[in-house]
Amino acid sequence: MDFNGSSSEGSRQVRVRFLTKMPPPLRAPTSAIAVPSNLTRMGLSEIVNLLLKNGNDDYQHQPFDFLVDGELIRMPLDQFLLAKGISAEKVLEIEYIKVVAPGKQQDPLMHDEWVSAVDGSNPSFILTGCYDGSARLWKGGESCSHVLGGHNGAITSVNIIKWIHGENNFHLATGSKDRTLRLWMLNAVEPGNYPVEVRAYKILKGHNSSVQSISAAPSGDMLCSGSWDCSIKLWDVKKQPDTEDDSVSVKKRKVGSNTAHGEEPQFEAEAASTLVGHTQCVSSVVWPEADTIYSASWDHSIRQWDVETGKDPWNMVCEKVLNCLDVGGENSALVAAGGSDPILRIWDPRKPGTLAPVFQFASHSSWITACKWHPRSWFHLLSASYDGKVMLWDLRTAWPLAIIDSHKDKVLCTDWWKDDSVISGGADSKLCISSGVSIP
Repeated sequence: MDFNGSSSEGSRQVRVRFLTKMPPPLRAPTSAIAVPSNLTRMGLSEIVNLLLKNGNDDYQHQPFDFLVDGELIRMPLDQFLLAKGISAEKVLEIEYIKVVAPGKQQDPLMHDEWVSAVDGSNPSFILTGCYDGSARLWKGGESCSHVLGGHNGAITSVNIIKWIHGENNFHLATGSKDRTLRLWMLNAVEPGNYPVEVRAYKILKGHNSSVQSISAAPSGDMLCSGSWDCSIKLWDVKKQPDTEDDSVSVKKRKVGSNTAHGEEPQFEAEAASTLVGHTQCVSSVVWPEADTIYSASWDHSIRQWDVETGKDPWNMVCEKVLNCLDVGGENSALVAAGGSDPILRIWDPRKPGTLAPVFQFASHSSWITACKWHPRSWFHLLSASYDGKVMLWDLRTAWPLAIIDSHKDKVLCTDWWKDDSVISGGADSKLCISSGVSIP
């Protein structure tokens, strides 16, 4: 079978076989066909759609991406084959997958100040932190149901802790420039009037400067924090909210009529331990495994910490100040980080004898402020930047799959939400939601 498509007359042809891991009705016939060698991925997508529509009148046209030997095609087919040293004389097997890109932009959710932190790990709501000192829960990504007030400085980091204290409760943590962390317990029962004002049940004190990043252990019983004071502190957060031993009762201010009446107890707690080694601001911490914490710092280093011993067996120094860090990808083992240049770098600590990045992505035009792996994909991650853009990456190509340009100022934070949405906050005081991202 021959497909001339829209290529010019006399174009060379190459024989290809289209394969996919997707279920019917998205499986095209696997017999080899001849196609023009100068087709782009749009032309290849048109051919696959024609094959899928043949004999299926109900089929709806959709865009596809294409892989050869595990790498996404991002140039005309003949140029790709030449660049990769692949012979055009043999039948070329091309795998096709659904295009990964946002399909819909929701109206932004406005805040009073910069949106500096976001957590999308719960599919029911989005948690944001703001420079006005308050955190907010956005029910269904649409309306603000709870306002978490009390910090005396900008919130820099928010975290939905997996551990649940009692039925229908959410356990949350926030970190702030006021040098404290705060713990919150929210009841999931539908409140009568929005928004409900909430006060923290515990204040965690011990840092001597701004708290920049927080991350909960997988079990949810511990929390770590990184600070401008160059330290990482570990906190026990599974003690009952009404536990008074080793705590100091603090008078609670009165809140709005939607909260509990009168004065409520609020407790302070100290860190369980401190990890010391960084020489400048600890800008980002991640706690992906029970016994391992990763940290990034303005001292240009990424460190892997053994929680039990407090030692850092893996210490990688790069050339730039680092602003953000995340761990994910293949077997949740790849370390992504960004900092004071436009390059998103990825390391593999499993590779001995080298500290060079295994991937580098350089499409941003300013500092990178946030990066986030997709929770179940080996290949996909996000980056946010002062250039006002969020970029969606696939390790199988050097070009971004999508550029989300919904902010009008610096983007300060980003995350995944509900598996198929990208959320981000910025200096334009907006929480933006881009949905319809189909991750295979």
